[in-house]
This record gives sequence, structure tokens and C-alpha cells, in this order.
Amino acid sequence: MSVVWITGASSGIGEALAKQYARQGNQLVLSARREPELARVKQACIKLGAKDEDVLVLPLDVTEHESMPEKVFAVTAHFKTIDVLINNAGISQRSLCLDTDLSVYKTLLDVDVLGQIALTKQVLPVMVKQGTGHITVTSSVAGKVGVKWRTGYCAAKHAVMGFFDALRAEVAEHGIRVSTITPGFIKTDISKNAVTARGERFGVDDEDIKSGMNVDKCAQVIIKQLGKGKKEIAVGEGLSMVALTLKRFFPSVLFRIVEKKK
Repeated sequence: MSVVWITGASSGIGEALAKQYARQGNQLVLSARREPELARVKQACIKLGAKDEDVLVLPLDVTEHESMPEKVFAVTAHFKTIDVLINNAGISQRSLCLDTDLSVYKTLLDVDVLGQIALTKQVLPVMVKQGTGHITVTSSVAGKVGVKWRTGYCAAKHAVMGFFDALRAEVAEHGIRVSTITPGFIKTDISKNAVTARGERFGVDDEDIKSGMNVDKCAQVIIKQLGKGKKEIAVGEGLSMVALTLKRFFPSVLFRIVEKKK
């Protein structure tokens, strides 16, 4: 049994991961901004076999860095340890660079990059003291491939790939593992919840998202690969996975494809 702390646990991949970990009998910390949705996810985990006391609902806004020491203390007071931290909170973007307010870019970087770094820095001393732990971050294929309408999102996801790759090298001597997760198109509300050029909710499902991998299947793949200690986990189906191969071996071909994509 492990203590698994998941941010962005109120929906999407975070919710699906929580349910899968609950099925396996793990203890969970569920964090996101929307406490009612976290309570709903907790009840779903209990129905899957988790005990009430083994699921801690801990509301958290990852942009409020000053609250994080208190949150970490609450987790260790309740469960004593933190075995796995899954930095999954994040937002996406749907707007052209020419149209996008600089404040939108700041929001994307605050949530998708600095929020993950800030919480990780608070959890790291706990894991160093334990001499063990597993830190993960949900990046994206957009952390490897630049595409239209997502300049800020791609910048943020490229940044977390770089940070956590570097962190992996730093903390290996402490017995701490680091994994980056690169989902492709997964059936979630990521497109609906994306921000527009003025920071408003996009509210529309991308066709690629609607036809993407089932989110529960995605969670199963992630947990299986994390269990194996895999350092970089690509998960998805179809063209998004092909894009990773093209970027590595035939980048010029990929650049032409994304330039032509509407």
C-alpha cells in the first residue's frame, strides 16, 4: 500500500488515476481547487473499495505557493509518509500568439510550471528524509511537439519536461524516482477547460480529443508503467503517438505536417 498524492484530481486523468489507485488498495490524497468535485471523486473511490480514512480530500490551488507547507504538513500528519506525488494539475490553451494577452501566458506558466515546481519543492524534503519516493508530472505530447493554438501550453509543457528531467538526475542519489508522463489525445474536458486569448473558458471539444484514448485506459497504462519505474511514459493512440516518433527521427516532416494542420 502506498500513499499517493494526486493534484488535478477532480476530473480527467487525475480522477481516473485516483480510481485506479483506489482499486489497488492505496491511500490517496486528492487535491484540486473544486472541493465538491473532490468529494465526489472520494465517494467514487470508496465505492471501488477504499476506506473513508484512506482518502484525504485536500483542496489546493497550485498558484498559492504560500499554502503548500501547510498542505504537506496535513498529508504527513494524516498518513505519515508521501510515497508518490503526481503533479497533474494544469490547463491548456486555444488561441493564436498574435491574439493572446500576455496575462494568459503568465497564467499558463504559473499553473502548469511554477505550481508543479513549488509543490515538488515542498514534498522533496519529506522524500529525502524517507530515503524513497516517486515524483511524477503530467506533461503532454505538446511538451515534445509544438502545434498551433497552443504556444503557451507547449512552452509550459516543454518547461516541465526539462525541469523534471534535470530533477531526476539530482535526486537519484536520495533513492527518489522521477517520471514524466506525455499523454496524447485523451478523452477529457481539457479542450473545454482551455483558456482563450483573453483568458476565458474555450468551452468546445476538439475533434482529436473526442476521438482520443479512453481516460480510464490511459490511467491503467500510466500506473502500470509507473509501477515498473519507467522514467518517461508516452500514452495515447493514433497520430499523437506518431508525432513523437517523427519529432525524434524526422523533425522536418513533422514541422511540415503541423504547419498545414488547421
